[in-house]
Order: sequence, then structure tokens, then C-alpha cells
Amino acid sequence: MKIISINAGSSSLKYCLFDMSDESVISSGNFERIGIDGSFYTIIFNDEKITQEVELNNHTDAVKILFEKLISLGVIKSLDEIDGVGHRIVHGGSKYSSSVLITDKVIEDIEDCKDFAPLHNPAHILGIKAFREVLPNVLMSVVFDTAFHQSIDDVNYLYPVPYSWYKDYQIRKYGAHGTSHRYIAESVKKILGKDKFKLISCHIGNGGSITAIKDMKCVDTSMGFTPLAGIMMGTRSGDIDPSIIPYIMEKEGKNAAEIIDDLNKKSGLLGLSEFSSDMRDIVSKCEEGDEKAILAKNKYVRRVVDYISQYYVLLEGADVIVFTAGVGENNIPIRREICEKLFCLGVRIDLDKNNVRGETIKISSDDSKIDVYVIPTNEELMIARETLELINNNR
Repeated sequence: MKIISINAGSSSLKYCLFDMSDESVISSGNFERIGIDGSFYTIIFNDEKITQEVELNNHTDAVKILFEKLISLGVIKSLDEIDGVGHRIVHGGSKYSSSVLITDKVIEDIEDCKDFAPLHNPAHILGIKAFREVLPNVLMSVVFDTAFHQSIDDVNYLYPVPYSWYKDYQIRKYGAHGTSHRYIAESVKKILGKDKFKLISCHIGNGGSITAIKDMKCVDTSMGFTPLAGIMMGTRSGDIDPSIIPYIMEKEGKNAAEIIDDLNKKSGLLGLSEFSSDMRDIVSKCEEGDEKAILAKNKYVRRVVDYISQYYVLLEGADVIVFTAGVGENNIPIRREICEKLFCLGVRIDLDKNNVRGETIKISSDDSKIDVYVIPTNEELMIARETLELINNNR
């Protein structure tokens, strides 16, 4: 059975085609600058990368060209080989605690959540409609980034603000990266051979979130009403005193939207270092003794350690800590520094084992009280698995 996982942006479309008999990737790629001059696509198949400029007026053009190329390249013989399509959706609000097959009502609900993810949900709908036009008879699913976090209880998802804000405007913690955190939980379950464990999952990349998981269910997560909350990130501030916003509005003559934009796009590693949002650049500058880079790196590590420590207490201990996503999977010194600051919790890592990038490995030493792993995330595969399960259940 062949399932294609889709992540549609406002001017992009990323895909990954799986053979679900062994969960192998058949082909992957992306379409960029949809509706913009200079549009192009990249298709990877049989270790060959094909890039070509092509006119893409809308997402339907992208989907049509995608399947034309997959057929002409011999990736598939016909559209009949596509058994299902899984769409990544950033925000499902509080309505959806699991993935579902697409219906007109589901699309309406995604539209209703657009205020919570204005840059994402409308783009996801464009992708859904394009695929429904090209593959009208194929079952499709939506996999929500927020769904995994719906098991959080009200003590953790409510903010200490007027309750009417929640009742009238749905102000609450929703979280993000749920598909990734669920994939990590499933991976740990496979490694340990059981589903009863306490896990702190650290998805740290350009965006980042820390999630407390007990017995495969999310207990709490660092991102909040929006992905701006939580740990410091590449360009996002993470948690700050909200009183800063009106203060800077007055000082710089900006409106609230402009300040939020600054907090989303000009803060975090970029804001403190004043030169880069990429942790690789930050670490390189640290080695040169750059003071702002060192400050940015130390602040980043401190914020991650703060949340891991908080969730250690919330879970009343931890069996496993996992590092995943760009920084977590690949940045050796940042993992080391985080773990060193968790020494008081009994965390010990093997420096030789930690000297690894992008592969699943246990990096904790034998005397560590908590197992520490690096596990590359795979949200596309998680989407395909969810889609396959829904299709099988619908038969």
C-alpha cells in the first residue's frame, strides 16, 4: 500500500511517498514559490535529485505536476497506486484529539481554527482541496499537530487569566509538534518493549518544544496558545513577561502585531546573538570567543534545562529523555551541556556515544539514573501510519 504524506504551506508543498509494507520512502520532494515568479520543484527518487523550474499558479498545478512526474519517472504506474493521502494540519483546536478522515465538516473545522494558526491552516486547506480535485476517490486524512496534547488536563492547559477568556475565546494551551512527540513516544515504546514509562521529549530545532509524557499520553508541553511560548528558539523569544509588549510599543512606536512579529522573527538566538538563528553558527562563534554568541547559547541551554527539570518534577521522575529535531539530533556540544546541567537529577552521558549525528542511539552511560537517547524524528512517517490506520478502520 502506498501512502503520501503532505505538508502544504501558503506557497509550498512538501511530500513524502511511502511503501507501507515496510515503511520505506519511495520518493520525496517539494514544490516551492507556488503562485510566485521563479517557482520550481525538487523530486528525489532512487538517490537522484531532480530540480526544475516550472510555472505553478496554484496548489492544484503543483499536485498535477507532482503526479505527472511520478508517473513519467516510473515511481508509480498510475494514480490508482495511491491508496491514501495524509495531510499535516498545524491546529485542530480542542475539537480533535486524534487524526480523522477528511470530510467537508472537517475542512470547516480547520477553517474555524485559522485565527490560531493564520499562516498555516488556510494553506493546509489549499493543499487538501488540490488533492481532492486530483484524487477525488482516494481516502485522505488530517493529522493535527495539536491532537497529541489534548490529553493535558485543565490544571496544565488553562492560564491563570479570567475564566471567561477560555469560555468565550478558547484561550488555553494547545501546544505544537505533537506529531513529532508522538513519534518519539512510539519509538521509545518499541525500544523499551513496553508502554508504561515516563518520558521527556525534547524537540529542539529552529522551533522547539519540550513535552512531558506518561504512559504514552501527553501530560504537559512547553508551547502554549501559540508556538511563541515555551523555550527560547531560533528566532522566537519563548516565555517572556507580557508587560514588555506595551512598554516596547510605547518606546518604539510600534503596534502589538509588530511587536509579536519581533518576538517571532527577530528574537531567540538571533535576537541575543545579533547575527544568526542557526545553532551551528552560534556554536562556531562561541569557539571564537564571541560574547553574544556565548550568551545566546547559554540562555538557550538554560531554558531547555528549566523545562526538563520542571517536567521531571511534574512526572515525579523520568525514565527516558530524548533529543530530537535539528539541534537535538545533530548538535553534539548542546546535548552535552544540557545533560551536564542535569547532573543533579542523576543524568550521565557517555561522551563517545554522544559524538553522533542523526541516528538513534542511547547516549547515557551505565551509571545514569535516566536513560538518554537521540532519536531522529519522522513526522511524515507518523502521518502515513495514522492515515493507514484510518483507512484500514474504514474498510
